Amino acid sequence: MSKSTALRAFKAISAPLPPPLPVLRRTATTVTPASASLRPFSSIARVSTPTAMKMFGGGIDQAPDSQFQRASDNDLKTMVPPPNSYMDLAVQEWEPDTRYHLHVYSHKHNTHITFTKPNRDAIISLSCGNIGFKGAGRSSYDAAYQLAAYVIARIQDLGHIPQIEKHKLELIYRGFGQGREAVTKAILGTEGAKIRSHIVKLSDSTRLKFGGTRSKKPRRLG
Repeated sequence: MSKSTALRAFKAISAPLPPPLPVLRRTATTVTPASASLRPFSSIARVSTPTAMKMFGGGIDQAPDSQFQRASDNDLKTMVPPPNSYMDLAVQEWEPDTRYHLHVYSHKHNTHITFTKPNRDAIISLSCGNIGFKGAGRSSYDAAYQLAAYVIARIQDLGHIPQIEKHKLELIYRGFGQGREAVTKAILGTEGAKIRSHIVKLSDSTRLKFGGTRSKKPRRLG
């Protein structure tokens, strides 16, 4: 076994070396369009430096001047509008908010409804506790429905319906309690017939938390 291994090692050492590889020299060649099409990431054939100088008339640095059009003084003047063309954003030119507002704040414990003037001064501000509901009854659907009907009746008794017809009304929701749907049903029912047709805008001002401080620990019962 050892003799055969030694014999193979001797033959490997005494074997003739392979012939050396030929040395490749780089030459300035021009790639034809036919051969350039074989290159998948290039659609422009390579040319030598003297050929490129003949193509661009003097040098490669002058290629942009011959291929692209430079911007003239007139082009630069038209890019910036004249100073008189800007809009005058004066405060008095903005359309003032002339609508009355009906704010509905509903959470899991109570429902608050506030009727305000166009300048946000409160006219009526009531909650379910103001109409006789106490404790857990303030968070019920029926309490919010009766509150909405009572507020609409108070708006009519105070004589604000003609002003709402003239300036229109915006309905603003906040929160996702049961009172949100209850107030909507009251406005769509017979109780809200006086103001329903004058609502021109509906918005939602519910506050959504993104990051911020740590939330309160959830309440555990039992």
